[in-house]
Order: sequence, then C-alpha cells, then structure tokens
Amino acid sequence: MLLYLHIPYCDSKCHYCSFNSYVDRFDTRPSYMSALLRQLDFELEKFSVKTGEIETVFIGGGTPSTVDPTLYKPLFMRLQPYLKKGAEITVEANPNSAKKSWLQGMHKLGVNRLSLGVQSFNQTKLKALNRAHSAADAIRAIEEAYHIGFEHISLDLIYNFQGDTQELLRDDIKQAFQLPIDHISAYELTIESQTKFAHTPEVRQENEFLAFWVAEEIVKQGFEHYEISNFGNYQSLHNKGYWELKDYIGLGAGAVGFQKDRRYYPVTDIGHYIENPLNITEELITADELLTERIFLGLRSVIGIDRGYLTKAMQQRCEFLVQENKLIKEDQFYKNSNFFLADEIALFILS
Repeated sequence: MLLYLHIPYCDSKCHYCSFNSYVDRFDTRPSYMSALLRQLDFELEKFSVKTGEIETVFIGGGTPSTVDPTLYKPLFMRLQPYLKKGAEITVEANPNSAKKSWLQGMHKLGVNRLSLGVQSFNQTKLKALNRAHSAADAIRAIEEAYHIGFEHISLDLIYNFQGDTQELLRDDIKQAFQLPIDHISAYELTIESQTKFAHTPEVRQENEFLAFWVAEEIVKQGFEHYEISNFGNYQSLHNKGYWELKDYIGLGAGAVGFQKDRRYYPVTDIGHYIENPLNITEELITADELLTERIFLGLRSVIGIDRGYLTKAMQQRCEFLVQENKLIKEDQFYKNSNFFLADEIALFILS
C-alpha cells in the first residue's frame, strides 16, 4: 500500500508545468491541510488499511516546500501507526523554498528522502524555464539536506529544451555528481496544453539522440538506469510500487488513488476540495486496460512483465522477441534492456 499526498501551491508556475498547481491562494493552506486530514481518515477506512501496511509516502505538487512543516504534523501523527517500519517517505521541494529550517522540520517529522526540482545548473536555462531558483540555491539545498541527515536525495534534470547541447548537459550531469545524491530523474521536455510553452512549442528540441546520450552519461557515473527517466544506486520504492500496480491512496486536489480495478479522483479546485474533500469520482478499469498498463509500465522499467498475466498469443510474441534479443527472459518475467523501445515492444506484444 502506497500513499500520495498532493500539495497544489507553487511560488511560481514553470512554463512547462501542467500539474494542478496555483501561485496564489496561499491563505487557504491551513484549511487545505485540514481537509487532507479529513480525506486521510476516510481513505484509511475505505482501503481497510492495517497497522504497518503503508510502505511508502510521497508528498508531491505543486511545491510541498511552500507549506510549513507545522502544517504537516497532524497528518504525520495520524499516519504513524499505519507506516511500515523503515517506510520510504519522500517530499518534493524547490531549491529556493527548501530552506534549512524547512528541511530540518520535515526531517524531524520522519521524511527520509528528498526529491529536488533542479532541472538545470545553467542560469540562462533556468530563467527560460521560469524556475525561481539559481544553481547556487540547488547546491545549497542538497548539501544542507545531506548534513541534516536525509537518507536519500534525488534531483530532476530536463533535457531537449531549445539550446541544449552535449556540453551544457554534460556540465549539468557533472555538477549533479559532485553533490551527495543517490538518484537522478532525467525528463525530456514535453509540451503540454494549458502551459506557457503550448504557445511556443518550438522550445522543444527534436533530438532523439540526446535521450540515449543523457542516459549513457548518467550510467557512466555509476547509476543504474532502472526506468526510462530514472537512475540511481538507490531505486525509489514508491515509483516501483506504481509500476507494479500496487494499491495507493491519493490525497488532495488533483491527486489520484488506485485500488485493484478502480481509480479515484478528488476534485481539482482548492476551494471545492476544502469544502468537501470526500467528493471523489470513481472510475472502473477493465481487465484489458489493466493488462495494457502492466505491459507498458513493466517494459519501461526493471519490473518487466510477469508471463502469468499474458495470453498464450502474447507469450508467443514475447518468446519471439527473446529469440530476436529484444527481450530478456528471467524465470517468470520478460524484461526489456532498452527502455527507449518500450512502447514499440509493448504495442507488438498487444497486437
């Protein structure tokens, strides 16, 4: 059982961001956090969560570092009995708002993993992405988090933004590995509707080679490539839980929950959520849809596909791909050694 908690507040809106986030309405933070607690009580009962059953917690956004640790405390107190011993508890943060006092406060609550939205150490690129921090802010936040005692630290990088070159990206990767991190998420820029970049789609570079090159450069530094966009000598248990289709509770405006064959969607508007955090839409997922997700997610990561889920025809196609050295067979699992070909392989298996 996993738990995701959505914080929809941001101190600035990045030009590429399509997540449910707001750069105003900060006055609603205390009432929003109280609404999260109400939904948590409801979900713990709905999911029949037992003592020690929650394996991972992920606090995402938005920007969780825009909310003071004191407002998180009631949630952590309520969660405590349900957390598995040694549970992975991750919080996302932006370098400019992840001040030392905030990091100390979150660590004291039990957060043991920090995911920092760095995106680049190049100041010109940061400004063009409308990031609110500098490279110095990112370096400071990571070093402070390490000295405070965060067990695991990850940072995000973005590539294939206009002007990205091997030299620029090599400098970003080099700087990242000079810091005490054990994980990198490297995302290719995508242009989403309802974002600032939707009006200037040309800011995305069409350079497929860079994806392979970035992955190779990170792997050269000793990190394992364990999902199409994720690398580390520590692998996020929360992310892997998603890819294994484990049940998860989704708390907050714009979050998503999942249980067996259903998804749950709380309302996205902050005001409506605060008014009624139990106004949740339910979606039934068919067996075919679940199998499709299992195949796509498994092939994009080290999880692979358990052959027991596949039809005879799908198994035969997988065996053909093994013979063609496109898949690797390990006991009950078919695994993919080239995540960048995952979608094509998945479509062949499903054909």
